[in-house]
Amino acid sequence: MTITGIIIAIIVGAIIGALGRLVVPGKQHIPIWLTIVVGIVAAFIGTFLASALGVSSTDGIDWIELLIQVAVAAVGVILVVSLYDRRGVRH
Repeated sequence: MTITGIIIAIIVGAIIGALGRLVVPGKQHIPIWLTIVVGIVAAFIGTFLASALGVSSTDGIDWIELLIQVAVAAVGVILVVSLYDRRGVRH
């Protein structure tokens, strides 16, 4: 993976993580770096799921893949928030 690929993964991860965080109701007490990590992981998992469902390559913007990635990010944010809060770290 090149430096450009890493930078793009971070940017896409931040966007996917932020969108996933927006869909989860309430305030999430996790740092931004953790949101980015959740977004990056969700982007990879969402792409894998979209490929498995046969919807990863469509004409134009892959809206279905994006929706899957955001849904996975939302689930990831919920899991991370519950684990992070369980650790006793509150802001």
